[in-house]
Amino acid sequence: MTIHFYIRFYTRPGESLFVTGNTTELGDNNPEHALPLNWLSNDLWTGTITINNPQTDTIQYTYIYKGPDGTLLQEWDDNKSIDISKNPMQEIRVLDTWNHPGEFENAFYTDPFQDILLKENETKTKAKAVKHATHYFKVKAPLLQKNEVVCLLGSTKAMADWDEADPVLLHRDKNWWTVKLHLPKESFPIQYKYGIYNTKSKTFERYEAGENRWLHGDALMNTLTILHDGFVHLPNITWKGAGVVIPVFSLRSKNSLGTGEFTDLKLLVDWAVKTGMKMIQILPVNDTIATHTWVDSYPYAAISAFALHPLYLNISKVAGKEFAEIIKPLKKKQVQLNELPEVDYEAVMHVKLAAIKELYMVQKEEWAKDPDYQEFFENNKHWLVPYAVFCSLRDTYGTADFTKWKSNNTYNQDAIKKLASAKGKQYDHLALHYFTQYHLHKQLQEAAAYAHKHGVILKGDLPIGVYRYGSDAWVEPELYHMEMQAGAPPDDFAVRGQNWGFPTYNWDRMAADGYEWWHQRFIQMSNYFDAFRIDHILGFFRIWSIPIHAVEGIMGHFVHALPVHVTEFEQRGIWFNPVRYCQPFINDTVLWDLFGPNKEKFIPFLDSTGNQYTLKPEFATQRQVEAHFDALERSEENQHLRQGLYDLISNVILFEEPGSNGTEFHFRISIESTPSFRHLEGYLQEKLKELYINYFYQRQEHFWMQEGFRKLPALKRSTNMLICGEDLGMVPHCVPEVMKQLGIVSLEIQRMPKNIHTEFFHPAQAPYLSVVTPATHDMSTIRGWWEEDRAKTQRFYNNILGQWGEAPPTCEAWINKAIVIQHLQSPAMWATFQLQDLLGMNETLRRPNFQEERINIPAIPKHYWRYRMHLTLEQLLKEKEFNTELEEYVKDAGR
Repeated sequence: MTIHFYIRFYTRPGESLFVTGNTTELGDNNPEHALPLNWLSNDLWTGTITINNPQTDTIQYTYIYKGPDGTLLQEWDDNKSIDISKNPMQEIRVLDTWNHPGEFENAFYTDPFQDILLKENETKTKAKAVKHATHYFKVKAPLLQKNEVVCLLGSTKAMADWDEADPVLLHRDKNWWTVKLHLPKESFPIQYKYGIYNTKSKTFERYEAGENRWLHGDALMNTLTILHDGFVHLPNITWKGAGVVIPVFSLRSKNSLGTGEFTDLKLLVDWAVKTGMKMIQILPVNDTIATHTWVDSYPYAAISAFALHPLYLNISKVAGKEFAEIIKPLKKKQVQLNELPEVDYEAVMHVKLAAIKELYMVQKEEWAKDPDYQEFFENNKHWLVPYAVFCSLRDTYGTADFTKWKSNNTYNQDAIKKLASAKGKQYDHLALHYFTQYHLHKQLQEAAAYAHKHGVILKGDLPIGVYRYGSDAWVEPELYHMEMQAGAPPDDFAVRGQNWGFPTYNWDRMAADGYEWWHQRFIQMSNYFDAFRIDHILGFFRIWSIPIHAVEGIMGHFVHALPVHVTEFEQRGIWFNPVRYCQPFINDTVLWDLFGPNKEKFIPFLDSTGNQYTLKPEFATQRQVEAHFDALERSEENQHLRQGLYDLISNVILFEEPGSNGTEFHFRISIESTPSFRHLEGYLQEKLKELYINYFYQRQEHFWMQEGFRKLPALKRSTNMLICGEDLGMVPHCVPEVMKQLGIVSLEIQRMPKNIHTEFFHPAQAPYLSVVTPATHDMSTIRGWWEEDRAKTQRFYNNILGQWGEAPPTCEAWINKAIVIQHLQSPAMWATFQLQDLLGMNETLRRPNFQEERINIPAIPKHYWRYRMHLTLEQLLKEKEFNTELEEYVKDAGR
C-alpha cells in the first residue's frame, strides 16, 4: 500500500516539513526519524511511503515544522488518521490542513469542553453507507448548538449540486465530522462548502464563511483520497464563561470543621449553578505539612506534588453513621472553630489529625479489604508509599529536613520497601497516610463528579515549585538544583524580590525521560480537575534563581540566561574590576546615605580597608546575617540592623557565573538603585546601563523563546486539560508569542497591564484566548485596591470607568459592580472573580472590613494564609436577590 501525503503550509527558504506517525515508515512517532517532505510550491509539500507489512489497523500521524535555527514545532494533535483495516485500495492520498496549536478552536477539544461544557449540544447522525467511496471528507466544528450538524454542498451531484434543501449530512466521529462520497472523475475540479443544518427543523441554516473550497485532480482507480479540512469557517469565538475563584480553606459551611473542606465544593457548585458560573477555580490543595505549625498554611510549598492535604478532609463523612459516636465529642470544638472569623490552622490540624488517627484504628481491618481502596493503592503506590514513609520519618525525627535525619536521609528504594512492609512495626504509621489519602481522593473526586453533573468545571492550580524538604526532593533530588532557590525579581508588590525557597528544576534531567515526572503530575491532577493554572509560567522560559546563601530575591538572576562575557565590557570601553563590580561597595558616604546617624551601629560588622569597608567573613552572606539575628532577641533595632546588612550585601552590580573562572557575569537587577552604581563616574554608568538593557531586554529573547518551546509543548501534550498560564511580572516579549503559538490561555489583570505604556488594562481589549480578572489571591481585593493610591484611583475612575468628577474615597458597591460587569462584558473566553469581589457588589452582603479579605501578601515571606468567608455557603445560597442579579449580569454578557 502506498500513501501520498499532501499538506498546504506556506514556508520560506531554510524552513522544512516532516511527517511522523505510528509506523516504522513514519519514524514510530520519533521526530528524529520523521519522514522529510518535499517542497512542491510555496504552500504545498508532499511525501510518499509504501507499507508492505502493516503493524496497525489505523495509521495516526502528525506534521512537524523545522525552522532555520533547527527549532522543531509540531502541529497540534487532531487525530489525523488513515484506517487501513478494511481498505482494499492500493493507494491513498491525504490532503491535509496544518492544525496550528494556537488556533483557539483547539481549546474546545480539551476535556472540560468535550466532556462537560459542550456535551449537551452534541447531536448524532448516522453515516450513510457508500459503495466504492473515492473521497473521505473530515472537518471540525466545535461550537454547534443542539440539533445542528455539519453538511456539505458542492458543484456535483454527489454534493447535492448546491441544493440547500437536501445537503449531504456529515456524522460525528470523535473530533471530526465525516462523510464518504463516490465522486466520478468527470466532476472535477469541484467547488464545495461546508454548512450548518438543523436536524429538528430540517432546514439549512448557513454556509461557512469565506470563498468556496476547491478539490482538484480526479477519482483514480483503486485510490482513496482523504481530506482533513481543518475547521469549518464559523465565528468560533462566541463561547464565553464566567467563574469564581476561592481557596478551599476559605469556604465556610455548617458541616465543615474550622476550614473549608472538599465536601463544601458541592455547595459552591450549587451556588455557581444559581449564578450562571461555569467554573470554580481553587488554589493548590496538596499536603504542605512540614513543621506542624501555621507556617504550613502556605499552599504553594507542598511536601508532595501528588498527596492531598488532610486539612480538607471531612471527618464526619469518613466516620459515616457507623462510627459517628467517635467524633461526636468534637461537636463543641467544631462550633468554636467555625465561629472564628479566620482559619486557626494549628487548632484545626490538631483536631483533624487526631480524629483521623482514631477513625483509622477502628476501621483499618475492613478498610484494607475494600477493593476500591486496593485499586487506589495500586494506581498510586509509585508516590503514595514514598510519601507515607517520608511523613513517618518526618514525625520520627521532628523535622521535614531529611538532611538532618539520622537514617534514610538519602532515599534508597530497597530500604524504603523494607520500611513499608506490612509486617513492619511502623506499618500503622504508614497505613494511616494511605487511609487519609484514600478518603481525600474519594471526597475530591466526588465533588468533581458533582460539579460535572451540574455543568460546572473545576480548575486547579499547578505550583511552579516543590518544597525543598519534601517527598519529591527526597525521592528524586536529581530532578532539582538543590543548591539554588526559586523566586521572583522585585516588583511593586515586593521591592526586594521574592524568595520562595524552592529548589529550581533540572530541566535537562527532566527532559531525559520525556518529562515523566510532569506527566505523572498531570495524570494525578486530571483525577479531579478539568483545567489548571500554571503558577508563574515564566519559569518555563527562565526562572529567577537565587543562591542558597542569599535570603532576598534581589540577589538572584535568571536561569537559563546568556551571561555577559568579560570581553564585552572591554569592547564597550568599560573599565572592568571584578572586585569593584561583584563585591559590596561600602564607604562612609554609602553608610551615611543608607543609615544616616545610625551608621555607627554597622561598623562592628565591617572590616576597614583604607577609606572603604568590607563585610567581616562571618557576615559576608545574607544567610549568615539571618542566622546571627535569629539567635538574638527579636527587637526593632535588631530588625533594622538585619535589613541594613542585607542591603549592604546586595549592593553589587554583577554576579559571577559559577564555574566561569571570572569570565562570565550576570547583572544584578535594578543596578541603578544601588549605591555601588551611583558612586561610579557618569560615563561608566551610561555604558553599564546600555549593557544592562541589552542583557535583560534584548539578548535573551530568542534564547528564552527556545527554552519555552523546548518544555511547554511536551508538557501540554501530556494532558488534555485546558491549560492557563499566569504570565505576570517581568514578562519577556517572547512569552505571549509562545503562549499564543501553543494555544495556552493567558491571564489579563486590569491593574497589571502588560503594555508598559499604559497604566490600566481594559477588559474590552483582552484577546479571546484569555482569562480576565480584577485581582488574584496575591493582590488586594477591588475594595482594598481602591484605597491604596488615591491619585491612581482617581485616574481609573475618570479614564476607565468613564465617570466625571471626584472619585469616592471608598469603593462603593456600584463601583465594585461596574468593574465586575466590565470584566463580564470582555471578549475573553473566561472572566473569573474572587468571591470577595463578587460580594463587594452588594452593600449588605459585603464584609464590613475589606482588609480582612486579602488572601496573600507576597512581600511577607511567611504570610499566614487564613482568609475565610464571613458568611456560610448555606446563607449565600439563600440570598435570592443577589444571586438572581449576578446571574442576570452573567447572562447579559453572553456567559
